[in-house]
Amino acid sequence: MARLLFLTGTPADVRGGSGTFVGISVLRKALQDLGHDVDLLAPPPGDGSGSLPERLMFDWRAASAARHASAGLDAIVAFDMDGVFLSRSSLSIPRIAAIKGTAAEEARYERGGARLRLGIEAFFERGHVRGAGRIVAPSEHAANRIAAEYGVPRGRIAVVPEPIDLARWARALKEAEASPATTEVASILCVAHLYPRKDVATLLEAVARLPVPAQLRVVGDGPERPALEARARLLGLGSRAAFLGHIPFERLAEEYRGATVFCLPSKQEAFGIVFLEAMAAGLPIVAARAGAVPELLGEGEGGGEPGRLVPPGDPESLAAALGSLLSDEALRGRLGAAGRRRVRAYDAPGVASRFLEAIGLPTPAGGPKP
Repeated sequence: MARLLFLTGTPADVRGGSGTFVGISVLRKALQDLGHDVDLLAPPPGDGSGSLPERLMFDWRAASAARHASAGLDAIVAFDMDGVFLSRSSLSIPRIAAIKGTAAEEARYERGGARLRLGIEAFFERGHVRGAGRIVAPSEHAANRIAAEYGVPRGRIAVVPEPIDLARWARALKEAEASPATTEVASILCVAHLYPRKDVATLLEAVARLPVPAQLRVVGDGPERPALEARARLLGLGSRAAFLGHIPFERLAEEYRGATVFCLPSKQEAFGIVFLEAMAAGLPIVAARAGAVPELLGEGEGGGEPGRLVPPGDPESLAAALGSLLSDEALRGRLGAAGRRRVRAYDAPGVASRFLEAIGLPTPAGGPKP
């Protein structure tokens, strides 16, 4: 059994930590199920509004705590920029930089204060990556961007995808009842933290162009929500666009259970855990051909395509793809079945084993605990 420390400045809940928290928490549990001891250093749940100076102060304190604990550890895994204050000279154990999303790339798709903050985070993330003994990225796209943006050899970067706990999702979907609102009319589900790079604005434009009746249901919150709600009003969408905010996991399962199609037209994605959730629910997917999304939804192992890809920022193409799925039940069934097959490759126990191999630690014999 190995003992690991996960260090992250991402708050330990979905509201504050978004998909980054989901990926970290699912990986941690899967590693624990394999028999490893995984400690976590992270801000408490609900602490999602911290400033950059507050995050850096957390990182400084966490680095000191990690150095004191390092004698009993086999490795420290620090996520995104949060290992920048851990220098190799002060540690006798491996330090792994696990980059969930390249801040330097994300900054180009944001604006104002968010863009400035991401640019500063990229400076610290670059230092973390360059000083780490090993680097792990969630996709080939992310690995290539890390190499290009931060000036590290591509050969130093291992690719390990994000995990999904399929057993938990199977239970939740089986127990869920479809939301009553989704049974009255065809529904398009979108799940995202509402940043500009998620491009929900283009999805609103597409819904306004749909030739068939459907309701868009947006789960998630973020700085772009007020502008998106205003845009929906200007487009005259009325009840055809519902912004649900953050909802509990059980309610999220209900939304997936009742949806007709899943759509997230992001212009930039280092991975996209919500696509795994949609595939687990057997939903056909429409997304933009951008970032790592083609790696998840394009042709490859798993058998068939689980969705349709369109050019980013193109509401007409997005509306056409959505309309074709909403009007063709048989096609939705084929794509949904393909997604259920494909998502098996991302089940948490297998991904955890790949992660251990990438950071140079053995997987316990016998596989995960029951």
